[in-house]
Amino acid sequence: MNAATELIQSSMPLCVTLGITAVEAGPEQVVLELPWAESLCTTGGLLHGGVLMALADSAGATCAFLNLPEGAVGTATIESKTNFLGAVSEGTVVATSTPLHAGSSTVVVETTLQVGGRLVGKTTQTQNVRRPR
Repeated sequence: MNAATELIQSSMPLCVTLGITAVEAGPEQVVLELPWAESLCTTGGLLHGGVLMALADSAGATCAFLNLPEGAVGTATIESKTNFLGAVSEGTVVATSTPLHAGSSTVVVETTLQVGGRLVGKTTQTQNVRRPR
């Protein structure tokens, strides 16, 4: 297991449950992957939208965490908007997150979801910057 996968799976156990692994995790870009599995589908063998949103949220949260300002201790999603642009009935979904804004109180991240280079979703999310109490 690579260090990036260890980071996401240890900090977000749902990634283990869903089978999400990391290809890359750095402040400029986070890339996570999720292979299609029948157990994650809805009617007709289509990957469930909630699973796709969980993948996007996991990638975005990791990107936000890696862009936290000094003194911050974590992040929490406070807003997330996903547009689904295509169904997923096979293959591996690749989530690529990049920061749009890294401020002192919020981090805004954009995530694309692709299968074989085909765009199937786009997510924009805002993460709250958590400080010690």
